[in-house]
Amino acid sequence: MAMLKIKKGDTVKVIAGRDKDKEGKVIAVNRKNNTLLVEGVNMITKHTKPSMRNQQGGIVRQEGPIHISNVMYLHKGQPTRIGFKFDGDKKVRFAKSTGDIID
Repeated sequence: MAMLKIKKGDTVKVIAGRDKDKEGKVIAVNRKNNTLLVEGVNMITKHTKPSMRNQQGGIVRQEGPIHISNVMYLHKGQPTRIGFKFDGDKKVRFAKSTGDIID
């Protein structure tokens, strides 16, 4: 399985597809399918039955998965690629455009 460079909580920009140029925070990462859930991106409508959790039921709008290749990490408002390097004995992510350490 490939190493994913985007994590939950990162801010990303959509670079391809119907929601191109939208920005949002990553809600969830699915490593198996290489997909992400991003706030306010790829909104879908889902018809739900009434249940104990959702007494009302009806039509619910929620985020759909988007492939990880269609987003880029935002660093200081600019989309950038991410690389890995060792800072001492710790492996860290860094922004390739500026060289700044992300985490």
